[in-house]
Amino acid sequence: MLIFEFKTYGKAKQFNAIDEAIRVTQFIRNKSIRLWMDGEAKSWVELSRHCAVIAKEFDFANKLNSMARQASAERAWAAISRFYDHCKKQIPGKKGFPQFQKDCRSVEYKTSGWKLAENRKSITFTDKCGIGKLKLKGTRDLHFYQPDQIKRVRLVKRADGYYAQFCISVDRSESVEPSGNVIGLDVGLKEFYTDSDGLMVENPRFLRKSERRLKKAHRRVSKRVKGSNNRGKARQILGKRHLKISRQRKDHAVKLARCVITSNDVVAYEDLSIKNMAKNHCLAKSINDASWYQFRVWMEYFGKVFGKITIAVIPNGTSQECSQCGVVVKKGLSTRTHVCQCGCELDRDHNAARNILSRGMSTVGHTGTFALDASNAWGEDTSTHAGATLLEQVTS
Repeated sequence: MLIFEFKTYGKAKQFNAIDEAIRVTQFIRNKSIRLWMDGEAKSWVELSRHCAVIAKEFDFANKLNSMARQASAERAWAAISRFYDHCKKQIPGKKGFPQFQKDCRSVEYKTSGWKLAENRKSITFTDKCGIGKLKLKGTRDLHFYQPDQIKRVRLVKRADGYYAQFCISVDRSESVEPSGNVIGLDVGLKEFYTDSDGLMVENPRFLRKSERRLKKAHRRVSKRVKGSNNRGKARQILGKRHLKISRQRKDHAVKLARCVITSNDVVAYEDLSIKNMAKNHCLAKSINDASWYQFRVWMEYFGKVFGKITIAVIPNGTSQECSQCGVVVKKGLSTRTHVCQCGCELDRDHNAARNILSRGMSTVGHTGTFALDASNAWGEDTSTHAGATLLEQVTS
């Protein structure tokens, strides 16, 4: 499944209609959660049936396309099923009990309620919300795909405008010449990653570099009167600042992941629990700013596209163990050089990357990669850990 995104252009009246459709989407999702809490809907089929009942009961809900109402109920059931899965797997801590949504920013249509122009440069929404015809501007070309391949169309509201996303059912695969290279990656805060060959990639630190502008934008918001137009404008400027940082991180992750995958046939990396690592209040901002998980997601996605092998390695002890003789050399975080009695003297991260590669090559193989599904979420096949067999690999 591919996701193509286009900037939409229209009149203020049309954008107000999109906002109204988004509010209806949020209402139906929250109504579905309430029905589940009250025991009136115990399955996705029952939630889908209640969408028609809600449309008859509320006139504003009837304006939204029927399949768009079902898509809203799907969002609710996705949260419910995720809660059930966490309970079955006995995940420690909070299980993610479904919550009512307060700030929905998108409305999703399935195969009806919209019509794409023949020149693929505009789209018309035909339901009763009154959105009408919107112009599309983007770098992707929809002429390569048939209209029946477009399974969903999503309208997304962001700080800098409204966007249309097209979910296209197609299997993406590309072929490149084998390079014969294998590599291990050790991510860090000082350097974004260090590979087993000793190459270090600089950590861009997009949030740190933009902190001054962010603080200034936050101060402007706090000084404005709540509910005023000036406060709304200040919030929009602040949103654009954060949106730029988010896009910088994604662009960096995509380009770097593609370069790593196309340059190597086998890539071993750390299977980090970033959520737990971010609980350290001293390093949380730097860890989130590095965006390691996004880099891993795109690296595994491109691994599937180009047919390369990606291996997730348990990182325990990779920094302490000597990559040459295997002796454990205890060292703190402040010690950046690995010195062993066998004569091995390497940078701490370089030594860890060599250990990661060694553990990765000891595994049987790996076929787990990430791929986009229709809800714009990442569906994941679990990565094969070092020492595990492919039969132990399951779909999350």
